[in-house]
Amino acid sequence: MSAHYPDHPLQPGDKAPNIVLDAISREGRIALDDFRGRSPLLIGLFRGLLCPFCRRHVAAMARLNPALSEKGVASLAVVNTPVERARLYFRYQPIPGLLAASDTERASHRVFGLPLLEFTQNETDWPHSVGMDAVTAMRVDWPGELPEPMDPATGGDLLDKKDGYEITEADQQVRIPGHMQLVGHFLLDRDGVVRWSFTEVEEDGRNVCRALNPEELISAASQLS
Repeated sequence: MSAHYPDHPLQPGDKAPNIVLDAISREGRIALDDFRGRSPLLIGLFRGLLCPFCRRHVAAMARLNPALSEKGVASLAVVNTPVERARLYFRYQPIPGLLAASDTERASHRVFGLPLLEFTQNETDWPHSVGMDAVTAMRVDWPGELPEPMDPATGGDLLDKKDGYEITEADQQVRIPGHMQLVGHFLLDRDGVVRWSFTEVEEDGRNVCRALNPEELISAASQLS
């Protein structure tokens, strides 16, 4: 893996570097090179499963598997959660057809150019830092799950209560106080070149905790066939 980390998310036309991660949904390791020359790949890079929005993003990504498979596109979800903790979660919350891997060091996020966001009192330098005044002004809309659009922290607390998710010591180990890992999806062609992406970095924070647009993704995947 290259030691060079981009200062912005990889863009269409950029070649993704190889990464090797511990598999969650099966034994062994998973590498991006496993897919090169074989099939396009949608890779989702998420926070740990302690993030209620990311739990939903992972499930939503798995639901797109049939449509993506029809177009020959494989999928891989990467979470910061330790392997055994993640396996325990998926044992009780199974997601059929999910291929997932663990990256507690956030190495994949770094090589794809997704920054670790620092929370400050009231100074924002997006996407490297954000003031709490800006965070409380953000609005996340999850119809059917949240009663109304609300800031990510309040909405996340409500979703955690709804899910009954209990944060364990393993979850705490990968937390970085005062920071939040930004996340995103990248669609790679057979050569590992980025052809489409959706990340929390763009739109000056308006994408934080938002789900991708399935129609936009499937349209991009269709162009790889």
